[in-house]
Amino acid sequence: MLKKPLLQYASVVLLTTGLLGSCTTTKKYNALLAQKVRLEKEKADCQSNLSKSNKERTDLSKQVADLTEYRSQLAADTALLGSTLRKTQNLYGDLSNTYDKLIKNHDKLMANSALESSKLSKDLARRDDELKKLSESLTKNRSQLDQLSADLKAREERLNELERILAEKDKAVNALRAKVSNALLGFNSKDLSVDVRNGKVYVSLSEQLLFKSGSTKVDAKGQDALRKLAVALKDQEDVNVVVEGHTDDVPIARGTAGLQDNWDLSVLRATEITRILTNAGLGRTKITPSGRADNVPLDPAKTAEARQKNRRTEIILTPKLDELFQILEAN
Repeated sequence: MLKKPLLQYASVVLLTTGLLGSCTTTKKYNALLAQKVRLEKEKADCQSNLSKSNKERTDLSKQVADLTEYRSQLAADTALLGSTLRKTQNLYGDLSNTYDKLIKNHDKLMANSALESSKLSKDLARRDDELKKLSESLTKNRSQLDQLSADLKAREERLNELERILAEKDKAVNALRAKVSNALLGFNSKDLSVDVRNGKVYVSLSEQLLFKSGSTKVDAKGQDALRKLAVALKDQEDVNVVVEGHTDDVPIARGTAGLQDNWDLSVLRATEITRILTNAGLGRTKITPSGRADNVPLDPAKTAEARQKNRRTEIILTPKLDELFQILEAN
């Protein structure tokens, strides 16, 4: 991987020495010096990408932990309501027994004085009112428990469905990555890479694989890679494709035909790649070209190495998540 940059660096040093010995102009010397700076930049980018990937993995782990904790809390709430229901039922039974005893005592005391009978009637009426209120409370609690149980069951079903869809989506993304990687096996890993980020498959193609400097026309080798990618994606009906053109932060040369700045260059390159993919059979309705110019660098350093890394095209493959969005909207 480092052999070619080292050869380029050695070539720059030798060329610089030779040119200085031959009274090279200041302009050529500065150009060679800038190329050396660019070659020193790209090293930092890999560490930045690794840190970003670790952070994304930590965020996903935290989301899974939060969902697990929420599910455990719902189960604990259900257990608490069940315990309350059982206690209420026991109290209801005790009051019913008391009521039966009072009825029996009432029968025995019917022969007693009218005053005692009146007191007993009032006591029975009070107990009957208490029993009625308790019955109403028990009915209300039972209804609430039934509703909570139904809600919990529905949430568990949605959670299980969400987990199933996420697992299927991850499986589909990994299968898509494997299919694309197999289709592009013959290309140098430095010029072409396929990886998964944020649940999407990123196919990153270097400038040297696709274009000559400042050009918007794809070289023959790059066209071959794009056609193979289109063939691999033809049967992927549930995958959206975004073609992003990226440049470095060096302004384009003045007088370049049809181009005012790096925005034009990145957009035209993305459009040209989109045209090749669609001509190779990829559906027009599911592919979108876009130009990012130098606004999304992989490496912000001002070295030749970093700038070479930033001059790239990224083809982003995103599985459709309609089913997942429907579940989230239902929540």
